[in-house]
Amino acid sequence: MSAPSLTPAAATRQPVHGVRRVFRSRAVLAAVGIFVVVAAVAAIGPALTTLPIDSVQLSLRNKPPLTPSVEGPLHLLGTDFLGRDVLARMLVGLRISLLIGLSAILLGSLIGVSAGVVAGFYGSGWDAVIMRAVDVQLSFPTILIAIAWVAFIGPSLVSIVVIIALTGWVEYARVTRGSTLSLREQAFVEGAFAVGLVPAAIMWRHILPNVLSPVIIVATLQLGRAIILESTLSFLGLGIQPPMPSLGSMLADGRRYLDTAWWVATMPGLAIMFLVLSTNLLGDALRDALDPRHTLRDGSG
Repeated sequence: MSAPSLTPAAATRQPVHGVRRVFRSRAVLAAVGIFVVVAAVAAIGPALTTLPIDSVQLSLRNKPPLTPSVEGPLHLLGTDFLGRDVLARMLVGLRISLLIGLSAILLGSLIGVSAGVVAGFYGSGWDAVIMRAVDVQLSFPTILIAIAWVAFIGPSLVSIVVIIALTGWVEYARVTRGSTLSLREQAFVEGAFAVGLVPAAIMWRHILPNVLSPVIIVATLQLGRAIILESTLSFLGLGIQPPMPSLGSMLADGRRYLDTAWWVATMPGLAIMFLVLSTNLLGDALRDALDPRHTLRDGSG
C-alpha cells in the first residue's frame, strides 16, 4: 500500500507540529538544559578564571588540584607539565571545540542538504553523480580523509572546520535525498509543477521545509562526531596548533604523565566526554520528539 499523499496545508503543518512536539517533550527539555549548561560553561567559563592560559611556571609543573598559584588563586584542577593552569586551558579548549563543531555542522549541512535535495529532486544523472561521490567517500575511513585534507590545506582553525564539514556532508545528503524522493511524488509537489512553479522555487518552498526535521536530528548527532574528530586531529598534532589550547592536544600532552599527574589528561578527557554526551542526549531526544513513527509507537501522537 502506498503512503497517503500530503496536501499543501498538511505539508506546511508538519514542521509546526514537530516544533510543538519538541517543546512538549520533557526529555528534549532536559537534554536542551544539559546542553545549554555545557555551552554556557564554554562561552563564559574562560572569563571566570583569572589565571592565564599560557603562563609557564616550571616551579609548579604537574602540581595536583587545589595547589596555590603564583598569582594567588588556586589551580583548581592542577597544572600541566609546564606549570600552566589546567582549568583555564580546558575552558578555552572547550569553547574552541564547540565553536568548531557548530561551524562544521552548519557548513556540512549546507553542502549535504543542497546535494541531497538536488539528487532526490532531479534524479537520473544528478542522483548518480552525487550518490556515487557519497559512496566513494563512505568507503574511506573518516580519519584518513581528514588527515589527507590537513596535509593538503594545512592545520588552522578555518581549515579544521572545512575538513570536518567535508567529511560529514554525506550523512545529510543521504537523509535529504531519501526524504526528497518521497516528497517528490506527493500531490502538493505535483500541484506546484502544474501551476508552473520553477524547480528552484518548488525545492525551496515545498521540499526544503519538509526535510528540516531529519536534518536537525542528524546535525545534533553529528555535532558530537565533529567534536571527537577535532579532538582526534589535535591529539595527533594535526588540529589546533600551539599556543592555542585544545582538549585533544591537552589529552596528548597528559598521556605521558598518567602515572604521576593523572589530572593533566583526565580533566580534558572528561570535558570531551560530557560535551559529546550532552550533544548525543540532545540528538536522541530530538529524534524521539520529531520522528512521527516514534510518536505512533508510543501511542502519544
